[in-house]
Amino acid sequence: MAARSSAPVTRPSGASVRSFLASVPDARRRDDARRLCALLQEITGERPAMWAQSIVGFGQYHYRYASGHEGDAPLVSFAPRAQHLVLYLSAGLDDRYPKLLDQLGPHKAGKGCLYLKRLDDADPAILRQLVERSVLVHRGVDRAST
Repeated sequence: MAARSSAPVTRPSGASVRSFLASVPDARRRDDARRLCALLQEITGERPAMWAQSIVGFGQYHYRYASGHEGDAPLVSFAPRAQHLVLYLSAGLDDRYPKLLDQLGPHKAGKGCLYLKRLDDADPAILRQLVERSVLVHRGVDRAST
């Protein structure tokens, strides 16, 4: 089983995604969040759901560590934070996809998180590939790094 992303351990809250996105204070960040939400829904084929108070997740997968710890997490998710759009993808982004990350555009990456200042700064085709591959990892169909 693939390692779980670094997304916080949460559960779907049942809160309204539409209301949450409408409440993002910065207009530019709100627009980016809405566009990212539509993109992730298109890629995953899953409806968005709020996980805890501020994470929009798509789909769900079950993980289990060698230690016996297990739980559920979104296939992919994001949070429109004040400084960045944070995408929670599969663990080991730097190791799995160094070439794709080099082509993405301005970003920061850590463990399973991808930080973007602006959605328009990221190459859309590369971002799509990163999300698609992360979904495959979480669905247990791990593809080779490129």
